Amino acid sequence: MIRFQTSQSPLGELRLVSDGNAITSIEFPGQHGEGGVPQADAILERCQRQLQEYFEGQRQVFELPLAPAGTEFQHQVWTMLSRIPYGELRSYRDIAIACNRPRAMRAVGAANGRNPIPIIVPCHRVIGSNGKLTGYAGGLPAKQLLLKLEGVSG
Repeated sequence: MIRFQTSQSPLGELRLVSDGNAITSIEFPGQHGEGGVPQADAILERCQRQLQEYFEGQRQVFELPLAPAGTEFQHQVWTMLSRIPYGELRSYRDIAIACNRPRAMRAVGAANGRNPIPIIVPCHRVIGSNGKLTGYAGGLPAKQLLLKLEGVSG
């Protein structure tokens, strides 16, 4: 059973979604999906607490079970995103190389854009090869806020 709860953040109201065993998505304001039961569970409570700690500057690494839906390649990209340390940036090219597909920058960009668990799977830490900020599901102001929170000027 899909469950969700909302959580206030500096980005606005986030919708945290779980399957009862793992986090399946985090949705930005204005992007809240349909379906599910508005009911907290232990995973959602842990997620909300860890996000609050992150936004307060008290957490750099999340410790949550995750179950994002996606293709094998998307999962490979999301795994590489999860390895980007707090406060550091990588380019789409860096991620493509880490996936052993150095020419797949556009595919990496597409997978990055479909990341269903932003913030925890830190797609906000990916920038263009030219060092410029690129699109973000929550909007560029949200990406800038997250990077600023992590001490990165963007």
